[in-house]
Amino acid sequence: MNKSELVEALAGEKNLTYKKSEEIVNIIFDSMAEELAEGGRIEIRGFGSFVVKDYKAYTGRNPKTGEIIQVSPKKLPFFKVGKELRERVDDK
Repeated sequence: MNKSELVEALAGEKNLTYKKSEEIVNIIFDSMAEELAEGGRIEIRGFGSFVVKDYKAYTGRNPKTGEIIQVSPKKLPFFKVGKELRERVDDK
């Protein structure tokens, strides 16, 4: 499922216009992105949680040329699946 399919599903389920459903989905995604950008944590019970993980700098290698490169430290979002979702997916 992609974002537009999610918007369509919400519109159909709750009898909303596509535009209103799209606005709701955008508000949710924007709020989640903002929370993670500020270093926060998001937990949706029964679904999972999102956190930001810090990765340290390291020396890597360009796989194409073999050249040694320095990889900068970075922060990336990480999703941990919740128990209920994991069991629901495993049952199918």
